[in-house]
Amino acid sequence: MAMSGFEGYEKRLELHFFGDDPAMLGNNLGLRLLDFESLEQVLNAVQCTVVSAVANRYFDAYVLSESSLFVYPTKIIIKTCGTTQLLKSIRPLIHYACNLGLSLCSCRYTRGTFIFPKAQPSPHTSFKEEVICLEDTLPNNLCYRKASVMPSKTTTNAWHVFTASDESHIIPNDHDIYTVEVCMTDLDRVLARKFFLPPGGGNKSGDIAGKEMTKITGIGDINPRAMICDFAFDPCGYSMNGIHNDRYSTIHVTPEDGFSYASFECVGSIFDDDDIEHLVGTLRKAVQVFRPATLSVSTTCASHEVWPRVTHALEPLGLKCRSCAADEFPAAGSIVFQTFTARRK
Repeated sequence: MAMSGFEGYEKRLELHFFGDDPAMLGNNLGLRLLDFESLEQVLNAVQCTVVSAVANRYFDAYVLSESSLFVYPTKIIIKTCGTTQLLKSIRPLIHYACNLGLSLCSCRYTRGTFIFPKAQPSPHTSFKEEVICLEDTLPNNLCYRKASVMPSKTTTNAWHVFTASDESHIIPNDHDIYTVEVCMTDLDRVLARKFFLPPGGGNKSGDIAGKEMTKITGIGDINPRAMICDFAFDPCGYSMNGIHNDRYSTIHVTPEDGFSYASFECVGSIFDDDDIEHLVGTLRKAVQVFRPATLSVSTTCASHEVWPRVTHALEPLGLKCRSCAADEFPAAGSIVFQTFTARRK
């Protein structure tokens, strides 16, 4: 818990692995073979726990006490909020992956600008310290590295990016995949109240209360095709993971006045016309659940086909694009960072 409130802005870590063991690759499980005890030890280092989980034939999705974890055969994504120490997960994950015959080949770390930066513990007290930690922790074969702070027109809203790759994975194997990360602040107060447990409703489990929040807020309508794993926190707050084939989406909400925050993240393929067509509608639905006064969107993609659709999706909602920054990164491709504010502001 931060000194003045809970830190909603997440830290996000994506690690890619590769292996030459035909037996490991043949069963197509890879990192999914990690036992739950090993995952718990990783999360203990980060200082969070699993509260709910769901899986399909492609990957495992965990709702955490502070955000989400996704485990694919050769990829792990961890997203944590609050005062978690996310970068402490890297060493144990490399160790456990090595036991499965897998080696780290690329890393991407991203985050926004913390609302309560002075409450963050080491190594997250500054982006400089985070970069030093990453440089010291990652193996030497990840020699193509880049760190950047992508600016906006305000000093309180920037996107921090660090990527690293070995020589063989500068262009990633899943180069068709795009990731859209939306960070929303100053949520509509009436809508934010829906993420508080009702008086006397504290006896419900987080799973049951989460399902009710998913329904009454309209989150269940964002992607009706997805299987949703949701959880409501006491006295307030909400998290969900949605899974559909090999795609995930995730939402996390800190609804308190003064530091209200919600995030939405989804992935898709630039080669899948269905994904591209659904992106505009999905973004609109997600943002309308919260009606934020300010938001930022980071789009990571090997091409420039996706990010222009963000503006197309959001401007009809009364949101004006205030800034746009772009940069290229090893193993990630192009990252475009856009900020929006409601026109009333």
